[in-house]
Amino acid sequence: MLLSKPDAPGRLAAAKPVAVVDIGSNSVRLVAYEGLTRNPAPIFNDKAMCALGKGVATSGKLNEDGVEKAIAALERFRVLCKTMRIDDIHAVATAAARDAKNGPDFLEAARKALGVRIELLAGKRESQLAAQGVISGFHLPDGVAGDMGGGSLELNEVQGLKVGKGVSLRAGGLALSDISEGSPKKAQKIVRDALDEVSWLHDLKGRTFYAIGGTWRALARLHMAQRNYPLHVMHGYRIPANEAADFSAIVERVNVEALVAIDIVSASRRPLLAYGAVVLEEIIRAGKPRDIVISAHGLREGLLFERLEHDARHKDPLIESARELNILRSRAPRHGEELCAWTDAIMQSAHLEESEEEIRLRHAACLLADIGWRAHPDYRGEQAMNIIANAAFAGVDHPGRAFLALATSYRHTGEAAAGPFLRTLASARMLDRAHILGAAMRVAYVISAAMPDILPRTPLICRKDKVVLTLPEDLSPLANARVMGRLKSFARLVGREPVISADDYWRD
Repeated sequence: MLLSKPDAPGRLAAAKPVAVVDIGSNSVRLVAYEGLTRNPAPIFNDKAMCALGKGVATSGKLNEDGVEKAIAALERFRVLCKTMRIDDIHAVATAAARDAKNGPDFLEAARKALGVRIELLAGKRESQLAAQGVISGFHLPDGVAGDMGGGSLELNEVQGLKVGKGVSLRAGGLALSDISEGSPKKAQKIVRDALDEVSWLHDLKGRTFYAIGGTWRALARLHMAQRNYPLHVMHGYRIPANEAADFSAIVERVNVEALVAIDIVSASRRPLLAYGAVVLEEIIRAGKPRDIVISAHGLREGLLFERLEHDARHKDPLIESARELNILRSRAPRHGEELCAWTDAIMQSAHLEESEEEIRLRHAACLLADIGWRAHPDYRGEQAMNIIANAAFAGVDHPGRAFLALATSYRHTGEAAAGPFLRTLASARMLDRAHILGAAMRVAYVISAAMPDILPRTPLICRKDKVVLTLPEDLSPLANARVMGRLKSFARLVGREPVISADDYWRD
């Protein structure tokens, strides 16, 4: 099991930090991660908007001002990596450096500035890394991953842990702006003609399109603001395809400065919004996906994912994320693991059927149940709820986040009225299950004091019209009014009478 570092309790001991430097057509970015894990946690993130690819499609050369900015950024990144004591640095360059005549000269200067070798990615390699990034960020994704950068658009099919051959098109925001002479209308025909050559895009029908890239994230942020959406987490944000197409058409038609909440989009991103909208609308037209899902995981996370051992790749990213937070924040991490098995018995004996997705969400909630213990008792539920709702989790959608946050809040407060903004994201069934789980966990924590080795000896089982908490003789003094009060609350939710029994109850 992973442990925390003695000199850095907020970090995992078994994790050695790693950094990825991504030299893109629009931005140059450094992301440092805690380590090579199934859900790599960023510990530092820095970028420079350089627009290296501006003009490459027409002039064939990298933008001179962009080159200067990029070299300066890479020199800064070299110092930052040294400061963080990171020697595992993987640097890649994409479309701008790949397509420009002076790309080789720039890459040599970039290598000297950063101090490490830079891998120049071919288009198909880039598409495969982006697809692997989607696999790292979602539980068994099914659809097409699309990564729109400044110079190119990469598309690749994803299904479970499998990726397709992929394709790279000259349909990035900066490239389209150059080729179309600043006309989104002309860009639409360019994109439509390019997509018509991707025959397998028709296999996207009824599935999910996973949108990667800063321009699409900016569009999603605008969409969130216009809906007054209650959760400000990009990863996993879902938009029905027809709604995404309608919104894209609006962005194409109007002056972006007139859009509601445009201030939340950086000035450097705004000129490319219309081109991102054009590409998204044309993908929806050609592929007919069911929905659009924003992926914060892309090429960089794909690089890390392909370096994982085979077994690590097959792990559930949500469960691993929850397990890591359990290790770092809980009073006794093993208790969270035992809570999973303890609630398994409850759900099975109560004949509350669960899908595989519901089981994994419940297990994740059990692992996260004690992460708020350091807060003041009056605010533990609120703090835990906010941490979970906004954590950098992978492998969970927004309704799932709401379930996890609410179940943990109910575990502290017992109130189903908590988190009104999150309740709008979850179905009635999810809200009911979150309340049941929270009530069960309230019983678990009051009899175990959050310590291991108690729950396996104190099963809570539903039997006919009763719900029975069994306490062995040495733990029988725990049977007080507080325990009975919590047991009654749980029993009401599952429609049974509460009973606290000794070991011999089951022998009667």
